Amino acid sequence: MPFEHESFGRVNRKSRAALAGRHALAGIAEAAPASLLPFGNGRSYGDSCHNDAGRLADMRGLDRIVAFDPDTGLLEAEAGVMLHAIIDHCAPHGFFLPVTPGTRFVTLGGAVANDVHGKNHHARGTFGCHVESLELVRSDGRHRLSRTENPALFAATIGGMGLTGIITRVRLKMMKVGALDVIERLTPFATLGDYFDRAGTADAANEYAVAWLDQLHGGRGVLMAANHAEGGGFGTGSHRPRLSVPFELPVSALNGLSLRAFNAAFHAAKVSKAGADRRTSWQSYFYPLDAVGHWNRLYGPAGLFQHQGAIPFETAREAIPAMLAASKKAGQASFLTVLKRFGTIVSPGLMSFPRPGYTLTLDFPNRGRSTRALLETLDAITVEAGGRVNPYKDARMSAATFAASFPHWAELEALRDPAICSDLWRRTALGLPGAAVGSNAGGSLQRKSTELS
Repeated sequence: MPFEHESFGRVNRKSRAALAGRHALAGIAEAAPASLLPFGNGRSYGDSCHNDAGRLADMRGLDRIVAFDPDTGLLEAEAGVMLHAIIDHCAPHGFFLPVTPGTRFVTLGGAVANDVHGKNHHARGTFGCHVESLELVRSDGRHRLSRTENPALFAATIGGMGLTGIITRVRLKMMKVGALDVIERLTPFATLGDYFDRAGTADAANEYAVAWLDQLHGGRGVLMAANHAEGGGFGTGSHRPRLSVPFELPVSALNGLSLRAFNAAFHAAKVSKAGADRRTSWQSYFYPLDAVGHWNRLYGPAGLFQHQGAIPFETAREAIPAMLAASKKAGQASFLTVLKRFGTIVSPGLMSFPRPGYTLTLDFPNRGRSTRALLETLDAITVEAGGRVNPYKDARMSAATFAASFPHWAELEALRDPAICSDLWRRTALGLPGAAVGSNAGGSLQRKSTELS
């Protein structure tokens, strides 16, 4: 039986108390301290979307597209609309999301609250770079936010994981494209060194670039670079998965044998298509895992942990091999290992995860204490390298790791709405010295807000 409002990692499984977004909006002024948290579609991997001491405000019912200008690409929509619905609405006019994460089953508000990134960070930055304005409902009223109107609260809300209030509307600048599909070029590499030597050139020549790694074979992999095709093709088709994992598996299906077989088959399939430009469907390039419904069930009833670190350019060539080696030494090689290069475009978000350098993403079945010990090792390598750990992919990092990753956390705490909190925030920020600066979090803004009708 599925649990309601669980995170995608499924580590802490239970049904959670929730109310419809419209009811949360109506009652936020009288809500008890830390009793609410906005909830999108539960695609965060850990407890940034949980509030087990209170209730969740399920925003998926507030999902209208309010307006779209096909001349400028400016979209206005309610926060609960899914990214796939935005694609359906805008694609016939030749527009696509300027930045997309690896799934289209994310709400617009969730994309803003996590300031998600995609395969084109080097070219477009994060999702927040394309947000022109927001509407936010807080305990003290309804506010309009932009780079010039309540700019501090705007910055704290982008990447603020829903803690500054309930996002109700977003104005987003979409990207004009020649087609939804992409022209992809696959380039195999034998070692991580080969990848690092190629990554900058691939970014400079392409809108998108991402690498898959086979850490069981010395760091070999495939660099997948792409640009949107020309000449049209804007049909979005169905968003239904082609396959699905229909029930809960009693144990994880992902082990050394299945990982070795998957890596060999995936590598062979990609190498057979390497060396020439080929038109690839937008669904398979941007959202390959969306093709399998409930794929997280493959990790078994204990769930999965995902670790994503952002490592500076200066230390990446040492730190990333060390992280892969630690995983292999622990006997817990990642089933899906992805490496991307982040560019230098600065997000308007105060707590944005990307930073110039590289980001390594690793997925592990939850084996209890041994997996947590490995993740702590990966945290230590990341922090020592001057990097940071992604909070919306996390379910267990320490307060010290969080503070080292996000030294501006106290600025978000000072603007946190007093009615709102998350399990992640309790586990990390509220356990740090100086958390008392938020004891009156969000009680009043330093500047006059614009009240909206």
